Amino acid sequence: MDVSEIDMEGGMFRFTLPYDLWRWLGWGLGALLVVVGIVLSFVQEPILLLVSCLGFTIMAFFSPGSFEAELHRVRKNAIDPAELEAKAEQSGLKIESWWLQQKTFVPTTDPSDWILPAPGPASWDESDRYGPEGDGSALPEHPSKVGTPIPATLTSFAVWAILAIIILFYGTYSFITETGDYIVAYVLIGIGVVLTAVGYFRARMIRQMLDTPTSLVRSMAVGNPELVGQVRPAPEGCLTVVVDGNQNMVMHNMVSYFWAYEQYQCRTTRDSEGNSKEECHWVTIRSDKGGCPFILHDGTGGVRVNAQNFKRTNHGLYLKRWDGAFAQSLGKQFMAQAVAGMLGGARVKQHRWTLYGIRLANPVYVLGKAVPRTRESLGAEGLDGTLQNSLLEVNGDEDAPGIKVIIQRGTELSNLGRSRSGFELMILPFTVVIGAIALLGVA
Repeated sequence: MDVSEIDMEGGMFRFTLPYDLWRWLGWGLGALLVVVGIVLSFVQEPILLLVSCLGFTIMAFFSPGSFEAELHRVRKNAIDPAELEAKAEQSGLKIESWWLQQKTFVPTTDPSDWILPAPGPASWDESDRYGPEGDGSALPEHPSKVGTPIPATLTSFAVWAILAIIILFYGTYSFITETGDYIVAYVLIGIGVVLTAVGYFRARMIRQMLDTPTSLVRSMAVGNPELVGQVRPAPEGCLTVVVDGNQNMVMHNMVSYFWAYEQYQCRTTRDSEGNSKEECHWVTIRSDKGGCPFILHDGTGGVRVNAQNFKRTNHGLYLKRWDGAFAQSLGKQFMAQAVAGMLGGARVKQHRWTLYGIRLANPVYVLGKAVPRTRESLGAEGLDGTLQNSLLEVNGDEDAPGIKVIIQRGTELSNLGRSRSGFELMILPFTVVIGAIALLGVA
């Protein structure tokens, strides 16, 4: 399948189904729960129909966005099979130590990766970072060549979510009429408000991406351009990130990163009747983030992007995760247990370090503020000003009216291709809020 065969206009409705094994397994589990819930509601109690609510929710979660399945097939056909195989060998679960229960995991799929082939480091001209590449045409995945995908207003996600919401209202109504307790309705209002707020900000960023025309680097001007291209090294080089100071957890060739160290802490609590139970959850202990300048190259030219000063960075899926039943050393293990115990009687059962980031050769979407570079900066690189784009740099330390600056891993095609519409992001959770409020009045 070729990208030119995809209709970039999602339209009013698009029926979407899972496109890989693990998504089919999750979707199938949800469908099984739907059937089980319906059967149980007939042979036992009607309230057991809530099992179907859970099933529809799972089916919605595993239903892809408007173009995900098609773009997945395009990626498989377009990227060199040898390259895909090499990435597959580096990904997956790896057991570092059975005795210490240490393991690492690299995601087997990366939705923010290139969909169409991109130039490798061997073809980059380090002596002319800002000049055009080859014939000076844009990269194959640039919006000027593939267009901008517009998510469908409704997909399978909305169908399964609406069915789940209807059953949820039925179950909540039954619970209130039988017990006279309105707590479930108040919980639904709270959850709906949070999801609506999250959906609003997500939909706002998607709308910004849809409405802002993408500039070519060679013709960009001072202002707030939207740029899509490939991450390449600035003259200063790039970062080597050592996660939490551990030399065994290192990632090279980074230009932006965020890592977090978490502990799985458990506490024994007692309910109102005096029964004891164990409550466990992940707690973030330490984290760090940073970045450095890089060159965004879209085939027509390169421009300097100061990633270290951007207010927002979306790294996408994490790059690597390290898990272990113990800390990095005996001393740190003892200290972790002691601190957790003193701060609330918790027991640390698991440790986790997760690294997010943007690396060299990654696709990147940037919406920032293009400003002229200083003479000192140009002189340090020996630039003569022949290329207009070499005279500019992109910052992200302040928003413009109606524009939220951001660096996001992935191209416009990969980011919008798996996005959902504003209706699915905002209206569906807002329906939960309205329905729950209505239940307070009629139940």
